[in-house]
Amino acid sequence: MTGAPRSRVVDLWRHRSTVRVLVQRDLTIKYQQSAMGYLWSLVEPMAMAAIYWFVFGVLIGDRVAPEGGREMYPLFLVSGLFAWLWINSTITEATRALTSQAQMIKTVRVPREVYPIGRVVARFAEYLAAFPVLILFVVVFGGDVGWHTFSLLPALLLQAALLFGFALLVAPLNVMMRDIERMTRLLHRVLFYSSPILYPLGLVEDSGLPGWVVRLYELSPLVGIFQLHHAAWFPSEFPSAAMLATTSVGCVGMLLLGWWSFRRLEPTVLKEL
Repeated sequence: MTGAPRSRVVDLWRHRSTVRVLVQRDLTIKYQQSAMGYLWSLVEPMAMAAIYWFVFGVLIGDRVAPEGGREMYPLFLVSGLFAWLWINSTITEATRALTSQAQMIKTVRVPREVYPIGRVVARFAEYLAAFPVLILFVVVFGGDVGWHTFSLLPALLLQAALLFGFALLVAPLNVMMRDIERMTRLLHRVLFYSSPILYPLGLVEDSGLPGWVVRLYELSPLVGIFQLHHAAWFPSEFPSAAMLATTSVGCVGMLLLGWWSFRRLEPTVLKEL
């Protein structure tokens, strides 16, 4: 990275305090009129977990049971859902990262990347707020804790790279084409059911689908990310070296694509705003 891109990264790092301010402002506005405040960041995933546990854990039963049997399914479910909510909320809000801050963008001289990046970081803060509940599930359901638990670190790093890239890509596109926001509503439904969140990856591999379909499915960076999240407590879910490689390439590729597209579209975005 040389020249202008490097100076842009340095400039963005110098304005990291701006990201912190935007995150604090985002969270304050989101919860200031709520009597329960940050507890809502726990209520939503827990309500979703209860519904999906009943449908998949009770009604469907052993077919979706992870390592350890169906009694471990609540932990499997929560470990995936908590990670998914970070993705889901970012997909929903990243499209509005620039349009909702139009006046500030015109008057405050900071790298404009801070606005979509701030949305991703704010949603990560909500994930961290809910993390103690995940640990409680690990204790209650006897999650397997060991070296594989450190798979959470690459899971979060790869997920952050993917979401930063996605936010930088869709935020300027939505300024020019407001249909992008509607398209992302469909996108997050497709991604949710096509990722191993509610079910283990082995269910797809043993489904009888053609081999090329399974391989295509496993190319999705989200598959590798959720496998890493699950592997923290279910070591048999740890992704293969090939899956780790394709996930890393996909996430870094999305980050670079988002960064490049944001720089190219920024002049047009400023005119549209």
